[in-house]
Amino acid sequence: MLCYLDAFSGISGDMLVGALADAGTDQAAIQTAIIDAVASLETGAVLSFERVKRCGIGATKFHVSVAETHAHRHLAYILKIIEKAALPERAKQNAAAVFQRLGEAEAAVHQVPIEHVHFHEVGAADSIADIVGACVGFELLGVTSIVSAPLNVGSGTASTAHGILPVPAPATAALLRGKPIYSEGPAVELTTPTGAALAVTLAREFGALPPLKITAAGYGAGGFDFQDRANVLRVILGEETGAAEATTITVLEANIDDLSPQILAYAMDRLLEKGALDVTLQPIQMKKGRPGTLLRVLARPEDRETLVQIVFAETSTLGLRTYTAERRVQARRWVDVETRYGKGEGAYAPEYEDCRRIAQEAGVALKNVVAEANFAYMKNSR
Repeated sequence: MLCYLDAFSGISGDMLVGALADAGTDQAAIQTAIIDAVASLETGAVLSFERVKRCGIGATKFHVSVAETHAHRHLAYILKIIEKAALPERAKQNAAAVFQRLGEAEAAVHQVPIEHVHFHEVGAADSIADIVGACVGFELLGVTSIVSAPLNVGSGTASTAHGILPVPAPATAALLRGKPIYSEGPAVELTTPTGAALAVTLAREFGALPPLKITAAGYGAGGFDFQDRANVLRVILGEETGAAEATTITVLEANIDDLSPQILAYAMDRLLEKGALDVTLQPIQMKKGRPGTLLRVLARPEDRETLVQIVFAETSTLGLRTYTAERRVQARRWVDVETRYGKGEGAYAPEYEDCRRIAQEAGVALKNVVAEANFAYMKNSR
């Protein structure tokens, strides 16, 4: 089961808990289970769910009420009460990982050791309820994988315990380093540190909605009710289909005419190691008859800057071109086939490394292994 976080109006912890509860077939049962799970933490928070509308869209609002005090809770204490609580084991692990990520961001922003990071009593109880509630919600819905859309962070300023801060707040900006974000809509904070910590810690990737068969959708309400947009976080649940899909990618190109082929090959390896979808080197004829090489890199949009810096660092180019393209991806699957030389994986194009290993082990020509793998696959496909 995949959960897609459609954060077109940002994401906060309470929006995520509300959306997950809203997506359940038996909403009352999920709400009760989340409340019971968070109650086992004994933070003193009082939880409730409310049906509301945001710009005409029905949604679920998750409320956390905590008595005002001036006490503080350190990260170690929060991790300890999560460990002792009556929660599913994976929910414990995920909640602890999210709080650890949040603590690291706060420590970096305030330039203090992570063991000195503390959360105000109200903020801590609120964040604990949101983070634990979300992790329990994922478990109750059977979610095994999470993908997030680029996050709308909002704009303007936000009032915090540290005074008026720009949006995104410093901790939010630290958490979202390297992730795709944008600013659209009202000048308010749309993505909170808690929401950002949940997304970056639990999502396997950020990008477009993967191909899936939708089984449910839920809407979690934010605190504001804007006139021109539904202030909700939508979660879409479904089973991944592996169907052919069109995705948006970034293409990086550079014409290079004064670099050793060995260095270009090394640059290709570095780009692939850092997440490039594909890298090609194409011979070209440049001005004044100089032979050159066209370096072309296919990249996910969120990896663009990382790969740009690698191109500049590892090649002699002084500039490169970037543009957006649509990538159509065919469904793929792996198949094991038995040959007289051994067993390997393949599709209609046998896996090269498997064939190479088998050819060396069997002491036969690589072309014979490839041919037999193709024959075995076709025979088994009939």
